[in-house]
Amino acid sequence: MTRHTDDTDPGDDSATDPGEDDPLRPPPEARSVPELLRFGVVNVDKPAGPSSHQLSAWVRDAINESLATLDPDGPPIDGVAHAGTLDPKVTGCLPTLTGDATRAAQVFLEGSKEYVSVVELHGSPPADFRDVVAEFEAEIYQKPPRKSAVTRRLRTRTIHDLDVLEVDDRQALLRIRCESGTYVRKLCHDIGLATGVGAHMGHLRRTATDPFDDRDLRPLQDLVDALAWAEEGDDTLLREVVRPAEDALVHLPSVTIAPSAARNVATGAPVYAPGVIDADPTPDEGGEDDDAGRGPPLVACHTPDGAAVCLGRLVGDPDAESGVVVSLERVLV
Repeated sequence: MTRHTDDTDPGDDSATDPGEDDPLRPPPEARSVPELLRFGVVNVDKPAGPSSHQLSAWVRDAINESLATLDPDGPPIDGVAHAGTLDPKVTGCLPTLTGDATRAAQVFLEGSKEYVSVVELHGSPPADFRDVVAEFEAEIYQKPPRKSAVTRRLRTRTIHDLDVLEVDDRQALLRIRCESGTYVRKLCHDIGLATGVGAHMGHLRRTATDPFDDRDLRPLQDLVDALAWAEEGDDTLLREVVRPAEDALVHLPSVTIAPSAARNVATGAPVYAPGVIDADPTPDEGGEDDDAGRGPPLVACHTPDGAAVCLGRLVGDPDAESGVVVSLERVLV
């Protein structure tokens, strides 16, 4: 759906006072290095050893050290937010939002995650091992392990795809595509129980967190090098390593709103129908529960030049002439 606002609705930019500070960001491709660092995302390749929290602290500190050189009059970033904790021994995809982009951290709960895991069987795998594993490609019950940071109560998680890549003696290599919040360690344990021989999780690597995967992972050293070169005036590598935070929103339905409507959102107003320019792809029905039962679908609102404005729930028809279309969850400007 596409439409153009007229001169009298909330999409009219003439109401903006040009003398006021504009809260809207430049388009992603036009941002300076400091602007990028304060609203960016890095698809970090987490090594074995440090915790996710420690790695995030290193990212924050490295960025702030460079900002002190690149933009000494500007503020440091308050922090970073990663896409779900990985245990110290676990490696792989840890997308990390920087600065103001941390407000959008909930987007990582909306997509799926993918892992490759070694299952250490406690006995020889039965002849029907692959068939037993295939039974777990479904909605399953899980209780978080004792050492987890969440309440230990029974809940369901969906295993979208579960492939046995290889079986070698008492080891099996699995690829798991699953709902966010799935405990792979518990899944491996339960597979062992179902096979009758017992099992535990060996090595685990996260290969994807929607919308990121392992094709463009960056070790922390790449970020450190890129920041050093940017301080010397060459930002080429930095713009490859640190991407605009909008790249973390591409798996969500997008609603394009007029700049004046975006300025109203910056003050806490919802998105009203007259300010909507386009919705692509248009979610099926505003106000309906999503597949996980979390309520109306989460959408990302952008200005016409692609700058993110907010996250919200689609509660109205984007084609309507009046009423609230998107209720706010996180303001990003």
